Amino acid sequence: MKTEKNSKVITERELTGDVIVVGGGLSGVCAAVSAARHGAKVILVQDRPMLGGNASSECRMGIMGAHGDENKETGLLEELQLDNIYRNPLMRYTLWDDAILSLVLAEPNITLLLNTSVQGVQTAGDTIQSVTARNCNEYAKYTLTAKLFADCSGDGILRLSGAEFRIGREAAAEFGEQCLHEGDDDKTMGNSILLQLRHTDEHRPFIPPPWAHTFTDEDFAVPESELKDGKIHSYKRPYPDNNNFWWIEYGGNLDTIADAGDIQRELKAMAYGVWAYMKNHPDGRCKDYELDWIGSLPGKRESTRFIGDHILTQQEILDGGKFHDVVAYGGWTLDDHHPDAFYRRGYLSTHLSPPSPFGIPFRCLYSKNIRNLMFAGRNVSCTHLGMSATRVMATCALMGQAVGTAAALATKYKTTPRDIGQSHLQELQTTLEDDDVMLPGRWRTVSQKTRIAKTSTPQLQNGIDRFWKKQDNGAWIAPGEFLEYHWDTPQDITGYRLIFDSELSFQGKRMRKLEALKDYKPMPPVLIRDFHLDAWIDGQWKTIATAGENFHRLVRISHETITTNKIRLVADKTWGAPKAHVFAWDVI
Repeated sequence: MKTEKNSKVITERELTGDVIVVGGGLSGVCAAVSAARHGAKVILVQDRPMLGGNASSECRMGIMGAHGDENKETGLLEELQLDNIYRNPLMRYTLWDDAILSLVLAEPNITLLLNTSVQGVQTAGDTIQSVTARNCNEYAKYTLTAKLFADCSGDGILRLSGAEFRIGREAAAEFGEQCLHEGDDDKTMGNSILLQLRHTDEHRPFIPPPWAHTFTDEDFAVPESELKDGKIHSYKRPYPDNNNFWWIEYGGNLDTIADAGDIQRELKAMAYGVWAYMKNHPDGRCKDYELDWIGSLPGKRESTRFIGDHILTQQEILDGGKFHDVVAYGGWTLDDHHPDAFYRRGYLSTHLSPPSPFGIPFRCLYSKNIRNLMFAGRNVSCTHLGMSATRVMATCALMGQAVGTAAALATKYKTTPRDIGQSHLQELQTTLEDDDVMLPGRWRTVSQKTRIAKTSTPQLQNGIDRFWKKQDNGAWIAPGEFLEYHWDTPQDITGYRLIFDSELSFQGKRMRKLEALKDYKPMPPVLIRDFHLDAWIDGQWKTIATAGENFHRLVRISHETITTNKIRLVADKTWGAPKAHVFAWDVI
């Protein structure tokens, strides 16, 4: 038996890895998975009981990213979304949480610590040695040691290392940013709590809790002058039309970290008051709706930004983000929310549309003064206005994948993130492209065997793995049909990289704001479901690889070396369309 005499109340544990990723939102998950897949031992530390951050069932913020169907984010984010729709066609949020968990648990190189908060950082000079963390569920204290650290926490807890950072809005003159509401202060964008509504056949008035706020039509009035100022604004829209209540926002005039408890309570009182106003309004706008869910944890837009070797600015984004060290991209608007948020009479945010996509440089993803610290998410090195366009979650996922890939390379070469950007940038970029991440301003280089192959479908050899500028860069094949490559001389072949069309324009893959009761989401119909590969050996076609029940866009297949001068990809079944669509077929 354990007693006070022979056991500790607080268990102490020590773990060591190559990379420690702090934060389990989409940026942290993508960082951890990409680093692990490329050979690094990863410890992923998340302070909540589930992964996903703002995208999780706790917050349910929409996964937004680059505007334009051709610009949709792929890589690990698309893999995760296809995993989810395959196993969770009703798009239930609790199953979505576990789809993210499954992506992490599939990687043997990841040690996952949920419910675990970083509380201390130990440094030696300009280098982080370890972090201490506490799990209150386990009554456990962890000491976590690694060579590299990635802060994907959003709030930048690894600032405890002494890393340079900023909170607030720059003066407009510092970077020539003329789109700021105001500047040279510590104000930020606020937090939001969401509502989810459900259709109902019976109208019942809503009785709010006694501490809920009371709102009237005047609280939603818009000054006439704002409607005619020629700018694009977003306003409070107290109607059930698209079930999107991002504008229940508060906290920009406070400290979104230190005052998080007060902000959360105020948002809850606001949210119930908004719903009471809408549901009980005499015009009957919500008579056919009931409140199905209300968030308990606010989604946070802004708090801390680390300083890297480069600070991304408004004008660089408007110019398209043309950087030699591009490793990710955005395409959201410069979407600057007013710190007064809900309590402002009139608009809550102003939009300025940059080119989509715009590049994000690697120099924004590692610390200027802490040599082994990287970061991804809304805390990367940019101005307040720059962050207004890069903070959305699909963009954060791409930055996370870039950071994880760079961490694996830094582990491989036993070097720093800065050196990866200076000495191994080409390898970083080509690895990301091989992992199905588009990098603006360049296209993937296909394998040498693919490049010299003769085929009737040369579009599969151009390295453009998507529709682009309305041009189809793929090939269509019906079940029973095939694509073929052949060479003048026999080739030694060990595998293939394939990109199938998962219909990037199909928004149904991203978690929605309203859960359905029986509206199943189908897999993308033109995606190949079953296929096989044949090689011409000894004067006949022999099947060398088969794949069934495929539900991914990026598929890699390897096998023992074969020597042949002809191969073919045969479609056996689609997910419902008469023909499947293939963007890339690289021979290795």
